[in-house]
Amino acid sequence: MQTTLYDLRPLVNVMAMGALIAMGILSYWWMKHRQSAMHQRCVKLTALVLFLTFDLVVFGAFTRLTDSGLGCPDWPGCYGHASPIGAKHHIDAAEQAMPTGPVTHEKAWIEMIHRYLATAVGVLLIALCAQAWLHAPAQRVLATVSLIWVMVQGAFGALTVTLKLMPLVVTLHLLGGLGLLALLTLQLAKLRGFAPVNAVQSNRVRPWLLLVMLAISIQIALGGWVSTNYAVLACQEFPSCLNGSWWPPMDFDAGFELFRPLGKTPDGEAILPAAALTAIHMVHRVGAVVVVVCCAGLLWALKTQHLHRQAGWLLALLVLQISTGISNVIFQWPLLAALLHTAGAALWVIGLVWLWMSLRDNPRSDEMPDHGTASTWKKTA
Repeated sequence: MQTTLYDLRPLVNVMAMGALIAMGILSYWWMKHRQSAMHQRCVKLTALVLFLTFDLVVFGAFTRLTDSGLGCPDWPGCYGHASPIGAKHHIDAAEQAMPTGPVTHEKAWIEMIHRYLATAVGVLLIALCAQAWLHAPAQRVLATVSLIWVMVQGAFGALTVTLKLMPLVVTLHLLGGLGLLALLTLQLAKLRGFAPVNAVQSNRVRPWLLLVMLAISIQIALGGWVSTNYAVLACQEFPSCLNGSWWPPMDFDAGFELFRPLGKTPDGEAILPAAALTAIHMVHRVGAVVVVVCCAGLLWALKTQHLHRQAGWLLALLVLQISTGISNVIFQWPLLAALLHTAGAALWVIGLVWLWMSLRDNPRSDEMPDHGTASTWKKTA
């Protein structure tokens, strides 16, 4: 059955569903914090949007890991409808033609819920941007960039469907979600403020922190490439890869060819040979070793500067990522371990940006006046 890739008829209804969810969240925020000072209301809203964006990133991973990315093969709706309810007959026909295929009622609901939540986050970012322009001049640039960023992210979400889960697009979509987390963390950190940091502490930790941020960024991109190419099980042993081999035959050129589709050729052969999938997997493993070494240096720097709390959560995140990464191989890519691995990557982004901002010589927000005026906001934000 031929399906139109872009069918904009349900666009208004899908946007209305997302707006309805966002309005409920904003109502809760307003009722809970309506008596708070303006500065505190902005802090709480930014924290709430950050939390929901983190949830959206994890739910996006759930959508991908349950093979629900094409649960509705068109965009923005489902077979031209705003929900799988209206598309029931189309989904029934697709499921009957291919019972184990990408389109089922369950997968369609997972995909559409992801779209509703993404739309809701977009509406919340509009509210955050409006609040910045009205009350927080120093936050305007970051808030505007975040809003533009989520619009581009939405475009990549559409391309993910219409280009049939093309690995490059799906990986960029994942990185875009993590980039949005970084932008929101920057906003929250600037609003919250931190106690002044010893210059010696900052100078000794920051080089290691920069190195870890670079290593983690590359490793997250490699992890996305592993997941979107379904290369997790290319190596089914640990610490060896396959059949006791630590360095099996690999095809790096095919594995890291960026502009290619996912799936099979018209002749029914897999686009990526096993050696290419192995190359993708092994590069990610090597990257993990590099990350561990860099994190060891950062942990040492934090410990020597008596930043024990920061070292504690850094070590906890490192243990989480290592354990879930190994579990994905040993237990054949279980859903829980895979989700925790993605959640860990998102927490790395939030934690490292937060740590970077905490090493700046910023005043604490609770030491600043808060009268709700524009001049005060310039100081506090």
